[in-house]
Amino acid sequence: MLEVDVKRRLGDLMIEARFSSDRGVTALFGRSGAGKTSIVNMVSGLLKPQEGHIEVDGHVLFDSAAGIDLPPWKRRLGYVFQEGRLFPHLTVRRNLLYGSRLTPVAERHLTVDQVIGLLDLDGLLKRRPRSLSGGEKQRVAVGRALLSNPRALLMDEPLASLDVLMKNEILPYIERLDEMGIPIVYVSHSLDEVSRLARNLVLVSKGRVSASGRVDEILSRLELWSPEDETENGTMLATRVSRHDAAAGLTHLEFRGGELRVPLVDIPAGVAVRVWIRARDISVATEPPRGLSLRNVLKGTLAEIGPGDGTRPLAELKLRIGEVSLTALVTRQAVRELALAPGQEVYALIKSANLDRRQLSLVAAMAAPDR
Repeated sequence: MLEVDVKRRLGDLMIEARFSSDRGVTALFGRSGAGKTSIVNMVSGLLKPQEGHIEVDGHVLFDSAAGIDLPPWKRRLGYVFQEGRLFPHLTVRRNLLYGSRLTPVAERHLTVDQVIGLLDLDGLLKRRPRSLSGGEKQRVAVGRALLSNPRALLMDEPLASLDVLMKNEILPYIERLDEMGIPIVYVSHSLDEVSRLARNLVLVSKGRVSASGRVDEILSRLELWSPEDETENGTMLATRVSRHDAAAGLTHLEFRGGELRVPLVDIPAGVAVRVWIRARDISVATEPPRGLSLRNVLKGTLAEIGPGDGTRPLAELKLRIGEVSLTALVTRQAVRELALAPGQEVYALIKSANLDRRQLSLVAAMAAPDR
């Protein structure tokens, strides 16, 4: 368990952050300049809080009241930056081994072979950083951090410098880090990354934590989002791969409420996955639709219409589909013209094309549906 409670003023920005992170990924999410990196740097020891307390697995790293402030190299934390920051004159193998050289032998719980296997680095070991792609460099950087056998892993927007193809290349490897059983703090302003990787979410706005909790719960709370960001909320749905239809190019996912069809993915049948469905990607109909290209038409009930404050043109709808709830975002004009009301039978329409591999996660952070 990582416990963080820190305060520090940086120019006009007052940072006040309090959160905890257990095994798996806790994402610090917010706009650029919100203070996310500064918070992580205080945890790592690169930036000193003016007051507060930082503790991991019972080891106090910082405590202003007690006068404790361990230097970075004594905190036993792994740090992955936006760029790999590999040693250019060393091979991949020697870069990896550098991560363990300062760790006492008795505390080296991970082996080089384990990390090589986890991150699929075997074919890269003799190469030097200049011959690696951006995604390969980041995988090596993650491996080097893991081989320091850290008490926790800090990742500061590790995919920010990569293009879309490279991001998709490395994301599956970051998903596997859940197997390490250590707290991981992952900084990002990409909702696609957060929804795919995180178990828990800490929203950071103007230096302060505005909310924290399970990723599915936080992402569905419209009141936490500013008017500029409100279209980013949605629903995290627990599903299981039921079958593949190669001829149609679709994978079928079952959940407690029905079935979703998504573009074909290379995930075996029976595997539990999470699906991130943006509220803005759901349309609502009051009658069974006909003649549509949409493959996902889910019958349910309109459970709730979010209250308006007179400033937002959008309305949040809570839809009950079987045993689960979906969040949809429509215009208030649509609510009026369709005469929508709680208790009404409705149909949720979701484009299969909007539910690509980036919206699916193998992280076992939520209970999967019974088969």
